[in-house]
Amino acid sequence: ESGSAAKDWSNLQALTDLSIGDPIVHIDHGIGRYQGLVRLDLSGAPADFLLLEYSGKDKLYLPVYRLNVIQKYMGGVGEGVQLDKLGGQQFTKEKERVRSAVKKIAFDLVQLYAERSIRTGLKISPRDSMFREFEAKFPFDETPDQLKAIDASIEDMVSGRVMDRLVCGDVGYGKTEVAMRTAFKMVSEGYQVAVLVPTTVLAHQHEQSFRSRIQDYPIRIESVSRFKSPKDQKTILKDVEVGKVDIVIGTHRLLSKDVRFKKLGLVIIDEEHRFGVEHKEKLKTLKVNTHVMTLTATPIPRTLHMALSGLRDISLINTAPINRLPIRTYVSKYDEDLIRRAVETELSRGGQVFFVHNRVQSIYEMANHIREMVPHSVVAVGHGQMSEGELEKVMMDFYQKKANVLVSTTIIESGLDVPSANTMIIDRADRFGLAQLYQLRGRVGRSQTRAYAYLLLPAEGMISEDAKKRLEVIQRFVELGSGFSIASHDLEIRGGGDVLGAAQSGHIASVGFDLYTELLEEAIREIQGKPILAEDAHREPEIKVPFSAFLSEIYVPDVHQRLGLYRRLSGSNNEHEIDEIEMELQDRYGSL
Repeated sequence: ESGSAAKDWSNLQALTDLSIGDPIVHIDHGIGRYQGLVRLDLSGAPADFLLLEYSGKDKLYLPVYRLNVIQKYMGGVGEGVQLDKLGGQQFTKEKERVRSAVKKIAFDLVQLYAERSIRTGLKISPRDSMFREFEAKFPFDETPDQLKAIDASIEDMVSGRVMDRLVCGDVGYGKTEVAMRTAFKMVSEGYQVAVLVPTTVLAHQHEQSFRSRIQDYPIRIESVSRFKSPKDQKTILKDVEVGKVDIVIGTHRLLSKDVRFKKLGLVIIDEEHRFGVEHKEKLKTLKVNTHVMTLTATPIPRTLHMALSGLRDISLINTAPINRLPIRTYVSKYDEDLIRRAVETELSRGGQVFFVHNRVQSIYEMANHIREMVPHSVVAVGHGQMSEGELEKVMMDFYQKKANVLVSTTIIESGLDVPSANTMIIDRADRFGLAQLYQLRGRVGRSQTRAYAYLLLPAEGMISEDAKKRLEVIQRFVELGSGFSIASHDLEIRGGGDVLGAAQSGHIASVGFDLYTELLEEAIREIQGKPILAEDAHREPEIKVPFSAFLSEIYVPDVHQRLGLYRRLSGSNNEHEIDEIEMELQDRYGSL
């Protein structure tokens, strides 16, 4: 599908769920609020207008044939949005500021891409029988997206270019398998692989999963982190240096000066944005001529993906593994009976429970409380103020089923993978951001068992409007893979910031996500010397006709559908597109 078609579609999607009071962006006037569709009778002919409100209660009536200049504002939560002034210069200036920032980033991207396409990477041989056998040992069916990502990575390395691929996929969508196959291929070519992860617990987990997946082959896998004694670390690092270790997994400890590789061929980075700035600088030196694969669960909005495609090699894994059940999500007031029932039900089926309680002061009290409520539970407690060693021990005990309830702060947010833990209870869920709730909830429901998530609100007292909206959103998007539709509410900005660099988040917020993506796409095309839409393309004549021109509510009763249709009509570029809409209208609603 062509870029513009897909972009219109995402815009259309956004416009059809406009509710009154939502912030929207007008390409010339900036951010206002949508106040509904009104019918005005001008010069004796009624027509439909969109009513937008700007700062100082100024009103703008936009005729529906101009709907193509409007986008839903994506940029954080609706409450604190600064509305622009009608006729003011503020938005125009803001747009210019963002435009120049975007030009710079587009220039860097294009330059980086050009440099990369001339640099030659380590060239490897295509799939052979040993690799095919390794692929066949994968115990699940690959999803189509997963296969595409694997093929693309192998292709990158066979072609002799330097690979720099970003693999995005929801929690548990099989990014690790993509990484393992790429690593296996590299090792069988005689190179070493480094896997960088943000936390020690993750390092341990990756070590376990790599080992169990690759156990039938003479490949040595080690991990270095603060949990290994300095003596062990020294031995492992010596072996890495002489090439006795094939795959080494570790935290930023791998970026220390004493880590030297004999023949490093591939670096796999898990959740790069969680490394600090100084680690990223070190990473750059490590990446000079090696293949790099970055894994991330922060969704990349589709429009951004399209603007960047061709500049960054991005593989999106959007499909859930087969047989995965959606997580049943409940929002409820804090209720002891509910907690008791939830814990007992999970333990009775031999499972484990995560209980997220984000206050260290009262966490032990909470844990004791659960012990009293469910006497046969074995409760462990984990939080960030413990020493690394203690925390690791708690996590390991839970992982090895020595405990069946883990009461912890949000440190479990990323990457603790416990297949038998399929109930999660989040205390004071109103205090979490959407992205965080989403990440947390992704810790359960990773196998074929039905998982449950309970979001608890304070029993008395009010919760803020924003919190209410967030919880509604998460309850609505319970189906798997909805990380990508949730993305458009809260993560657009974060996803964009993660891929393009943190500074961009501010720019995205100031003009809204869609306009930002448009400016970026424009800048990239300009630098590459491709044709861009002239400014005049946005200019349109005022049209006055002596007869009424609108879709009546008797014909199309739903206001959202009317908006969507107006939007498509106003965005049509030729008669053919208009004829198509006409046919569709007759098909859906009867004769015009």
